Amino acid sequence: MYIPKQFEVTDMEEIKAFIQAYPFGTIVTTREGRQLATHVPLEMNEEKGSYYMTGHLAYANPQWKTFEGQEALLIYQGPHAYVSASWYEGENVSTWNYQAVHVYGTVELMNEQELEADLARLMGKYEQGRENPVLWENMSEKVKKQMNAIVGFKVKVEEVQAAFKLSQNRTEADYQNIIDHLWKEEDCNSRGVAEEMKKRR
Repeated sequence: MYIPKQFEVTDMEEIKAFIQAYPFGTIVTTREGRQLATHVPLEMNEEKGSYYMTGHLAYANPQWKTFEGQEALLIYQGPHAYVSASWYEGENVSTWNYQAVHVYGTVELMNEQELEADLARLMGKYEQGRENPVLWENMSEKVKKQMNAIVGFKVKVEEVQAAFKLSQNRTEADYQNIIDHLWKEEDCNSRGVAEEMKKRR
């Protein structure tokens, strides 16, 4: 990913927080020179000092057959929004603000025990605080057997690239003006970018 220096993020804690906030990503692999991509939740876990991204696909999805031993690209995206040059004090060009993280690593297929543990962790995270939580340990054996219809995988993180382009190169006056105008857009992406910009000032 091309990242101008002023928009590059290298702080792993900040990157982890971003992935935690926007865990629905895209896994990209290659088969016979053609890229395959699937949009799935991709969770970050830490094991013995290494980071792993975990997820699962439907068994019917042929992409999993490309996984074993191949390098994958995982893409995460946060809010993004058009920034009009009319919001600047001086003449300049319009642009687009966004947050994106690319993760590269080698893919391994999970065994049954690993997949079960990953599903239990995933459900525990997203069912937390719900009135009637659906947890792995409470499910019947009949329902648990549906696990046979999915394939679990983990990606050992080998490289992370992160770009948070949030008008860091603008003057203080322009920066505040952009926040104000984005908030007026009444669009969830525009307001999401405005919120991220506010956090940084």
